[in-house]
Order: sequence, then C-alpha cells, then structure tokens
Amino acid sequence: MSKQRAGSCPGVPAIAAVCLIGFAAAGFARADEPLPYWAFAVNPGKAAVAKVAERPLHVPGSRVTFLPSQVADLFGVPDWHPEAHGAMPPIVAHGRRPDAMACGYCHLPNGQGRPENARLAGLSVGYITRQMEDFRSGRRRSSDPRLLPVALMAGSEVKASDAEVADAARYFAELKPRRWIRVVESATVPTTRVAGWMLVASAGAGTEPIGDRIIEMPENLERTELRDDTSGFVAYVPPGSVKRGAALAKSGGEGASQPCATCHGPGLQGLGDVPSIAGRSPSYLVRQLYDMKGGARAGAALELMKPVADRLRAADILALAAYLAALDP
Repeated sequence: MSKQRAGSCPGVPAIAAVCLIGFAAAGFARADEPLPYWAFAVNPGKAAVAKVAERPLHVPGSRVTFLPSQVADLFGVPDWHPEAHGAMPPIVAHGRRPDAMACGYCHLPNGQGRPENARLAGLSVGYITRQMEDFRSGRRRSSDPRLLPVALMAGSEVKASDAEVADAARYFAELKPRRWIRVVESATVPTTRVAGWMLVASAGAGTEPIGDRIIEMPENLERTELRDDTSGFVAYVPPGSVKRGAALAKSGGEGASQPCATCHGPGLQGLGDVPSIAGRSPSYLVRQLYDMKGGARAGAALELMKPVADRLRAADILALAAYLAALDP
C-alpha cells in the first residue's frame, strides 16, 4: 500500500515535536481512532513553485483562454464555462483583496467543489450562512489543524461581510448539483500520493491493494488543476462497501433509532436547511463524520447528528461514504 498511512506523515515538519495525525494528537478523541490519511490529505511539505511560461491555456469544450498566472490567482476565478451559470457575485468571482479569496476559486463556479472542500451547489441559503457563522465562532474546524483548506475558511473567508456571505449563499443555492464523482468498487487501486490537499496518482508507480480505504482522485489531473469545472473525480471503494453502506443508511447504524432519510430527506437530497448528502465527495463525508465524532464540528445543529456519528466505527463511516457518493445528488 502507499507509503503514507494513517499514523505517519513522512516529510511533514513536526508540530510541537509530534506528528498530528490522530484524534488524540489533535486533541479531539481517543488514540485508537486515527484519522484516515486518505480523507485528511495533508500536503507532505511546501511545494516548490515552478516557473511556467505565460501562454494561453485551454480546456475541452471551452472557447475561453487563461494564462497560468490567471489560473493561479486566488482573487480571480478561471471561469471556463461562463454560459453554464448565472452571473457570479463579486465575492464569488473575485473575493475582496486582501481579506477574502474568491469563493468560486476553491468551490468552482458551478459549486461542485473538490475533495479538499465542500460542494455548495444546491445547499440552502440558511445552511450556507450557518456554516459561515460556525467558522467565525470556532464551532467548525478540522480534527487535523494542518488542513489548509479548513484553516483558510476559518481565518480568511470569515472576513467576508454579512452582505457578501448572503450574496454567495444565494448564488450557490440556485445552482443545481450534478453527478461529479464516479464510484468504482475495486480490490486494487492506483498508487497515490498527496498533492494539492487531495490524492493524485503517483507517476509510474502501478497499483496496490485498496485495503480499508477510499481512494478519491481526479479523472484528469491537468484539467482539475486548471480549475475546469466540467472535469470530475473517481472514487475507488472496497468491494461490497456500497451495498453495506446502503444497509447502514437505511437502518441508521447499529443502535440508531432512525434512517438517514428521516433528516436528510427522500433520496438523501436534503430537506429544508438539512443538507443533501447524496453524491458528495466521500473524502469530505468521512472528514465530517470524524469531525463530528471528535468535537471539531459542534453547535446546536449538530445535536442530533453527533450521537449518530459517535456510534459509527471506521468501517461504517467508510461504507456510508462509499454509498452516499454513488447516489445521484
């Protein structure tokens, strides 16, 4: 299996003389519940920034061109398909220098997001607004403090004004989520490494057993890194995990009193301000359940969810994430 496993983080400088990979190290839960590295993908070090010639870039199906410097600009979304969505509010398209980055840079103009962040498309205005309030108050954070995407939400994006948050929430709420992740049950997977806060294939490294992991990676890494919001992801899951996850979702898990659909609605596509969990990134789903179990996500809205998460074992969380990712959003 891949050299980087739960419980080890080679190449990462020690924080306070320890390698913060488990709940105990992060201060949220027991030492026997390590965070799965494949969901909490931490870059192994500061990546060298290669000099790239300023030349027009293209992606399939788009008439637009961008320069590499524009693609790398956190305050300017490379919008390859502007005809596919309504006008982006300034906070989504450009952010507000120097305080808040463009929402659409990480979450993409179509709101589909990437494994290291959340799909915002179709979430209610109330839910999005409440998440920003939770980031501001510290009620929402990551079980692993090294995760830069969450740190940026809690440190930079919370500087958006209430009016800007409202504009962004309305924009993303009006977008229709679409199938973005192809789920494949397989006993073997490409050997991967962490880059860009997600898993990517290691060049020439072949394959390895999947074990107790979900391996979510871009369908086309080049297009993903160009922020092409028509190029999605593939998630390899252990054989049988989708069926097992379906049974768990219908029963609510061992000792639970109700199925997931009771709160998350028909097809698990959301109900009012309760979010859709269908068709979501399995990496994201796993992180949220671990964060709820360990207390990194708290607040009144989590009172019903935390007891459910507390009962789930690591194998349950994996199976649920595999099943949910396979559903139509």
